[in-house]
Amino acid sequence: MQKNVSPIDKIPPFGKTVALGLQHVLVMYTGTIAIPILLGNAIGLSLDNIIVLINTNLLISGIATLIQTIGFWKFGARIPLIQGCSFVALTPVIMIGQQYGLNYIFGAIIVCGIVIVIAAPIFSQLLYFFPPVVIGSLITIIGISLIPTAARWLGGGDPAVADFGSLPNLSLGLATMVIVLLVHVCFRGFLANSSILIGLLGGTVIATIGGYTDFSAINTAPWFALSRPLAFGIPQFSPIPILLMLVAMIVIMIETIGVSITIGNIVDRKATPKLLANTLRGTGLSAILGGIFNSFPNNTLMQNACLISLTNIKSRHVVTFSGIILILLGLFPKLAIIVAVLPPPVLGGATIVIFGITIVAGIRELSHVSYEDTHNTIIVAVSISIGILPMSLPLLFAGIEGPFKMVLQNGVFMGAIMAVLLNAILNRRPKTLTTAVKR
Repeated sequence: MQKNVSPIDKIPPFGKTVALGLQHVLVMYTGTIAIPILLGNAIGLSLDNIIVLINTNLLISGIATLIQTIGFWKFGARIPLIQGCSFVALTPVIMIGQQYGLNYIFGAIIVCGIVIVIAAPIFSQLLYFFPPVVIGSLITIIGISLIPTAARWLGGGDPAVADFGSLPNLSLGLATMVIVLLVHVCFRGFLANSSILIGLLGGTVIATIGGYTDFSAINTAPWFALSRPLAFGIPQFSPIPILLMLVAMIVIMIETIGVSITIGNIVDRKATPKLLANTLRGTGLSAILGGIFNSFPNNTLMQNACLISLTNIKSRHVVTFSGIILILLGLFPKLAIIVAVLPPPVLGGATIVIFGITIVAGIRELSHVSYEDTHNTIIVAVSISIGILPMSLPLLFAGIEGPFKMVLQNGVFMGAIMAVLLNAILNRRPKTLTTAVKR
């Protein structure tokens, strides 16, 4: 019955959908719950309040994913696009939380969500400024920016602890990576497509046998917890927090455009201005819901886009099921704890493969770019170099204070803006912009 159905709209068998949907969740899960943990510790929240933030972030991430994959009216991309809490927003939420309080964070998120919904049709027209030379540079920078996260997980998660980077941690990550590679290379079909999931499970089993896992938190976690809106009080509004959050949301919109174009290429659905406008409206709506339900801004995640490339499973319904899993994790804390006990080195070993594929996706996009008789070589060289600066030496901009520092410390934003500006200036002729690619 599905012979003439687009690969995006095909519904895989239920068991396959469950496994592949769970695989997507495991890849993005730790990053999503890290934001409320880091914020809570930075502003001195109690453990109970941090748990509330974790539950609501999972819930809203799931709802945001459903908005994007299922869609309604002019909201949602209707492609396999998963949403998760964005690290781009970490700096502004900590700054606002420390100086103003949680209520001002959620107030700023609501206002920015409304702004995105209104501005989505305008922002989507910027597709003209994102030819392959810009998209390829942006994806490559995103992939490189993810590697330090994989390295932290590989070492044990927390560089401050004594056993960080120990031989057992590194060996556990290596064993997980080997399992992923063996399954992907030695098998075909469903098993090969589930190589990340199998690697994570295999690594966790090895960690359990070696005594490197702790499941005690599962016993104390409640079975069910309903996240109520405005749990921390009525949202408050002030110009400075709103401006700080708006800077972060602009970065998120730029990343969303880049990842959406990439996913569109992977699943053979061109990212038109209409699709991008619907995607951005969905991002804005999820921000509004997040501000009401005590969550933080969501972003479109590149690692999950590259997981689609790795498995070649283009169905948006697989990612829809990922959204359902995220909602269940947000409603049932005991399930969330089970997923959270994945040892960081295991996650690091698996994500080395995925984040590496992100870099390869950028290189592949750049391989289609014409470098002869164009300025594309200098555009790629400068934009990627600028994008890598903040992550290669984080202290570089330590002497700069205020919102400008937040911009300079974000390599993805810096690289993207540089690529867009250089392309607009150096390839300013319309003919160059539209023919800079040899397909």
